[in-house]
Order: sequence, then structure tokens, then C-alpha cells
Amino acid sequence: MSKLGKALITGASAGIGATYAERLARRGHDLLLVARDNQRLEAMAVRLNQEYGVQVEVLKADLANKNELRAVEDRLRSDLEIGLLVNNAGIASNGTLAEADLDLAEKLIQLNVVALTRLASVAAAQFSARGRGAIINLASVVALAPEMFNAVYSASKAYVLSLTQTLNGELAGKGVQVQAVLPGVTRTEIWGRSGLDESKLPPEMIMEVDEMVDAALAGFDQGELITIPSLPEAADWQAFVAARGALGPNLSRNQAAPRYKR
Repeated sequence: MSKLGKALITGASAGIGATYAERLARRGHDLLLVARDNQRLEAMAVRLNQEYGVQVEVLKADLANKNELRAVEDRLRSDLEIGLLVNNAGIASNGTLAEADLDLAEKLIQLNVVALTRLASVAAAQFSARGRGAIINLASVVALAPEMFNAVYSASKAYVLSLTQTLNGELAGKGVQVQAVLPGVTRTEIWGRSGLDESKLPPEMIMEVDEMVDAALAGFDQGELITIPSLPEAADWQAFVAARGALGPNLSRNQAAPRYKR
């Protein structure tokens, strides 16, 4: 058993999840890797064990399937070694809401929103009861700029951002660190699977996955609640938070604003 405890990573077979697995293994975490592609997971487990000497288990699960999601929840409840949840599993979609494949949209919501929420809830309960642990939720910059992408995906990531911010307040003083990571376009398989042609994007918009995850973990080490890997000036985010806070006193009052009265 690693002194750093075990990290449970969803969507761990490729892309961001696989890179988190490599980086956390390098740091000395034991791992529980969750994804649908068991062959990839097994190969990764062997390699990470050989390279870093950590214990790596795999759990094949489709988190869009309720029964398989419950199995991951049960493992998160019962395995007292797990002290870090990386809520990374997700899919994207392309096209307008009016033209959407609604079955695919529902699957996206199940994976990006429902599964993430259920696992974050279990982790919050388990970690706060022990007084230690951490939850990393992968959101996206489209949570702040929804017009950049399509409605369902952008809304799902706005949900992840809001959930993380609220969860952080709920867990204050309970020894649990919470982080939302908001990547921009990152070079992974998710975009090709969504039907987006990556070659049509300006190269300066696309970050390599290694750089993104390294930045996200640097933000985690610094105790950031919100990490935006590509944002040059932290002051820009702080100004955004301050502007939002300035709205607070007037968001709920006993009278409508004068402009709405005749």
C-alpha cells in the first residue's frame, strides 16, 4: 500500500485520464483505473507497475450503465485506501441542439453529469468521514464561454464547475481538497469521436495532454479550487470572481428592478 494512498481515475484508458494515471503513479500513488477498454487498462497497469513500482488495479466499467456505475460507487465506499478521486470520464458531441441525436445527448448527460455527481457524492461522504482526501473534477473552459461549443456539452461542463464550487463550500474544514480543472482544447481522442475536425482549429488553441495535466496538477499542489491551464494571468480569473461577487447583494431582493416596472 502506497503511503500516498490510492487514486481512483475514471476514463483512464486514454487521453487525460491515462496521463493522470502516469503522473500519479510517478508521484507514488497506487491506482484503481476505471474505463470500458479493459485491454488498454490491463496493458497500462502492467507498464505503470513495472516503471514506478506502485500497485495498479483495473475495473472495467461503462459509467453510462447504471449497474456498472453502482459497482464503481460500491468500490469507492468499501476501499479505505482510496483517498483521491479523479472524475475524468466524459464524452463530447458536435452540432446544434435542434439537430442533436437525443439518445447521444442523454448518454452525455448520464456520463458527464450523473456519473460524475454520484461518484463525487460518495467520495465526499467517505473522505469527509475520514478527515482527508481529494476530489478532482474535469470540467472545461466552455463552462465560462458556452458559445464556443455546443449546448449540451457546454451545459454539462458548466454543471461540473458549479457542482465543484458548491461542494468546496460544503466540505470546508473537513480535510477534503476539491479542484475543478477547466482545460481548453486538448489533443485527445474525444474530439475525433465527437465529429469535430481538429485540423480546422488554430494550432495555438490546442494544448498537448501532457502539458495540460502537468499544469492541472501544479494547480492542485498550489491548492487552487479552479485551475485554467491556459490562462496566462490568474488576476483575470480573480477579477471574474470579484465581478460575480459584486452581483451577490442584488440577486435576490423583495422588489423587481426599476427597469422592469411600468
